[in-house]
Amino acid sequence: MTTLAGTRHIVWDWNGTLLDDNHAVVSAVNTVCAEFDREHIDIDEWRAVFSRPLLQCYERLLRRSLDEQDWARIDVLYHDAYRELLDTCGLAAGVPNALRDWAKTGRSQSLLSMWFHDELVDLVTARGLYELFARVDGLRAEVGGGSKAEHLRRHLEAQELDARDVVLIGDVLDDAHAAEQAGTNCVLVTTGVTSRAALEQTGRPVVDSIPEALSLLAAS
Repeated sequence: MTTLAGTRHIVWDWNGTLLDDNHAVVSAVNTVCAEFDREHIDIDEWRAVFSRPLLQCYERLLRRSLDEQDWARIDVLYHDAYRELLDTCGLAAGVPNALRDWAKTGRSQSLLSMWFHDELVDLVTARGLYELFARVDGLRAEVGGGSKAEHLRRHLEAQELDARDVVLIGDVLDDAHAAEQAGTNCVLVTTGVTSRAALEQTGRPVVDSIPEALSLLAAS
């Protein structure tokens, strides 16, 4: 049984967790589908296929093997299409008030995303959230798609945090995997690109909103 008692710090995920971007994600994926002669999908189909590493995910989606050149092409197609819709993405229900409420308790929080770091900082700043986080870390590589686990370890080390005092709140199975590898607790939200059924199979607590996630911590 997962215990959340003693949580002193939250590591938030961004895409699909604090940022409501499902429509942009599906649109960008369908841009890739169109280029590879694959019929368009909807959010439920993407939830069924989504996983990391993303290369294997796209191989299942596109029903073909992908080489490095294919992957580089997909990376550009997806991110260009996604960026075009970023301005239409709002914050998840309850944000930023839920984050401000957590800060008022005297406990800390940070942001760890697999979105590109410089762009992430700009996005978070533009939405008035940056000052709420003790640290903001995004992807510092040119091409994404890998696991979050090592990024989480470095994120905790940079803040000198004891993993036992931390809960990661995210929306995908990779968040649960990263938490397991780093030794933190984890709460999963159904607001992103993974189905509730798949999230529940991790054995981690699953909730439907950010306020509900914080209520779970408050009740622990």
